[in-house]
Amino acid sequence: MNAPQYLPGHGLLASRGAVVTAAAGAGIGGATARRLLEEGARVVIGDAHARRLKETERALAEEFGADRVTSLPCDVTDETQVRALFAHAEQAHGGLDIVVNNAGLGGTAELTEMTDEQWTKVLDVTLNGTFRCTRTALRSLKAAGGGGVVINNASVIGWRAQSGQAHYAAAKAGVMALTRCAAVEAAAYGVRVNAVAPSLAMHPHLAKVTSEELLAELTAKEAFGRYAEPWEVANVIVFLASGYSSYMTGEVVSVSSQHA
Repeated sequence: MNAPQYLPGHGLLASRGAVVTAAAGAGIGGATARRLLEEGARVVIGDAHARRLKETERALAEEFGADRVTSLPCDVTDETQVRALFAHAEQAHGGLDIVVNNAGLGGTAELTEMTDEQWTKVLDVTLNGTFRCTRTALRSLKAAGGGGVVINNASVIGWRAQSGQAHYAAAKAGVMALTRCAAVEAAAYGVRVNAVAPSLAMHPHLAKVTSEELLAELTAKEAFGRYAEPWEVANVIVFLASGYSSYMTGEVVSVSSQHA
């Protein structure tokens, strides 16, 4: 199959202020920050990896302008750091319109061998971290009174079973449920809350922690016979952040060609 075409920006998010968590890498978070900038948004990126975060900020600022992108280290398991990230976003860009909760942590362990620490760590980053960021975002957006959009990163594994992934699947299913409940509450003050659920989006870290055999098996399940590029997921996040999805809230949008 031919390689997908990277589409240019169309100013869909001009002058909007955005926050993206876990945006320092080459995965969905980094791709989303770039796509938001390409669509005209002003972006604050957060990540627990301070060095990589600063490098990413420098690269994006050089390309899009230092006035449009800034960063602050943020570990989403730390409430103080989460609050600081959102406060920084409001101060840096004069307001907040879009929040992309991308931070998550995976791992592989059979349930009978899984430790409490493994279970808790994945849940704390992936589900509790999304909760902390969503709560802070909704408090800010509610107080501002101008609406806004929250987009959470879930996963098709929240719907589909996979051996060795009980903690990650439970966390992502929780993100889906959190999204729906938050959407019902946030609708009262004009804020939309949706989620994307990717299947297999390739990035260097995934390649390092996943065996070639498992990657081949997962890729074979995709109808297109390939994994998604991170920017293909980011495109759907841009759609959910834009006015084109104005009547969507509480939805979990599958970004997948998985057929089994």
